[in-house]
Amino acid sequence: MPIVTLPDGTKKPFDGPISVFDVAKSIGSGLAKATLAGKVNGDLVDASYIIDKDSAVSIITDKDKEGLEVIRHSTAHLLAQATQMLYPNAQVTIGPVIDNGFYYDFAYKDGFSESDLAKIEKNMNQLVKQNIKIERSEMSRDDAVQLFKDKGELYKAEIIESIPGGEVLSLYQQGEFIDLCRGPHVPSTSKLKAFKLMKLAGAYWRGDSGNEMLQRVYGTAWSNKDDLKDYLYRLEEAEKRDHRKIGKVQDLFHMQEEAPGMVFWHEKGWTLYQLVEQYMRSVFKDNGYKEVRTPLLIDRTLWEKSGHWDKFGDAMFTTASENRDYAIKPMNCPAHIQIYNQGLKSYRDLPLRLAEFGSCHRNEPSGTLHGIMRVRNFVQDDGHIFCTPEQIQDEVSTFIDLTFNVYKHFGFENVDIKLSTRPEKRVGSDEVWDRSEAALEQALNAKGIEWVLQEGEGAFYGPKIEFVLKDCLDREWQCGTLQVDFSMPGQLEAQFIDVDNSKQTPVMLHRAIVGSLERFVGILIEHYEGAYPSWLAPIQAVILNISDKHADFVKNVEKKLKKQQLRVISDLRNEKIGFKIREHSMQRYPYIIVVGDREMENNQIAVRKRGGEDLGSMPIDDFLELINQE
Repeated sequence: MPIVTLPDGTKKPFDGPISVFDVAKSIGSGLAKATLAGKVNGDLVDASYIIDKDSAVSIITDKDKEGLEVIRHSTAHLLAQATQMLYPNAQVTIGPVIDNGFYYDFAYKDGFSESDLAKIEKNMNQLVKQNIKIERSEMSRDDAVQLFKDKGELYKAEIIESIPGGEVLSLYQQGEFIDLCRGPHVPSTSKLKAFKLMKLAGAYWRGDSGNEMLQRVYGTAWSNKDDLKDYLYRLEEAEKRDHRKIGKVQDLFHMQEEAPGMVFWHEKGWTLYQLVEQYMRSVFKDNGYKEVRTPLLIDRTLWEKSGHWDKFGDAMFTTASENRDYAIKPMNCPAHIQIYNQGLKSYRDLPLRLAEFGSCHRNEPSGTLHGIMRVRNFVQDDGHIFCTPEQIQDEVSTFIDLTFNVYKHFGFENVDIKLSTRPEKRVGSDEVWDRSEAALEQALNAKGIEWVLQEGEGAFYGPKIEFVLKDCLDREWQCGTLQVDFSMPGQLEAQFIDVDNSKQTPVMLHRAIVGSLERFVGILIEHYEGAYPSWLAPIQAVILNISDKHADFVKNVEKKLKKQQLRVISDLRNEKIGFKIREHSMQRYPYIIVVGDREMENNQIAVRKRGGEDLGSMPIDDFLELINQE
């Protein structure tokens, strides 16, 4: 007679073993209808799972995060079933859940085309309407291997053969389609109401380039059609905001094969970049940082001593000279310790805050490069704080406030915090890691900040706080980071004289706010869709003449505005004013200024705001006041 404990603490006794679905039914018919799966003692299970002992049970619906995972997993199986019905010779391989959807890899010698996706999706919808029951069964490994070999599913059989013998495997069947899977899955295909197949791609079998190429079908799945519609809208908006497209239209930068993963900044793009860098430079200066500069090329021995060579050796660009091996720095921290080590430090000198806009190089795989978002050469707003253990809490607290203020200044109000703890491969003792993790956790809790734990995601030398900002499309961008490091300063012999005249090792806080400046500029481009606020716009205003007789007046206006440190250009081409306005509107400058006869006579300018709002004619000084207020 099992007793089921529900999430609200209610206890429900039952006369005998009972399924998760029947537990939901005992609560209410509406809940039973919405049931996708369940959680029994913390484990995610099918709705058909039988409870035969006292258990904590929660019902999973499409309103739960786990429910969406189950939907996406089940939709991957639906895709495989629909595909094999249309193309019987297509063999299934793997079909996992990914962010926002799923994919399934197929071995199909004839190959799919984009037009096939519409046919497959139509068949998936027909299978949904048929309300096909999805049933779980168990089978030994050897029997499962034979089953899939008999079906001609050689890839699936190979996967099962790699599973240790003696294990009992779970299989899921819907209609004539059967697949190996841990599950859980929705009770029937009718629960899958909102999905779309997105694209085709190539994928090597088991991710090995030595194996044959398979075809991967990507799809997205959601709890309801409104969520699907919203996601597709956000994808469309993201396409419009692609920083590579806007960068080309606005003449900001370009990339080329001769320097893969490295940016060629054009004048306007470099202006935008410099506006970000100079703002961050002022932030550092106002908050007690000493800006430094360290070499790009450093002897291999320092990287070995710091631990970076073992961890990042494959990602470093290296060279040799006069029988010495060098690495182009992938990060700045060991070099900052060398600056710290110049001259004996006292506890009175701490905290010591060093900052550098250091150019770093990392040999990222070519397939991961993406415009200026993922590059091989980048500059960080890097900084390191050397402090005593007693100073950690105050430094972390101050940095958190500073980071939120910077994001707000750039227009990002929504920021999530994540705490990443010790990875498997790391330096330092467990005792040191305990202290480091506790320091960050205490600092976050002291500020009353909600945060998410990411176990095993810390840096190899210390745990870290990650600042994840959300843009206007609610996309997440991990930018800022703060890491507590008790290990590297000791490895590189950093010391200070404590109050009792003993030599102690300082704690090192690795910190960045915007992270890679290249990436952050890309985020800004997409967030604002190229329509930057006036203070951040590479060109704040363009001045247009209606005819040649207005050219000298335009030049004088341009000169006066530039004297006030505004970033303005003029267009004196012999073109119709409507044409010039339309052309410059595409550049999304904050202001378009027009000069004609009336403006010359009254010593004024006609001002149009971005988006077409006509502010009318005004004296130049009034315009200066307007833009300075912005």
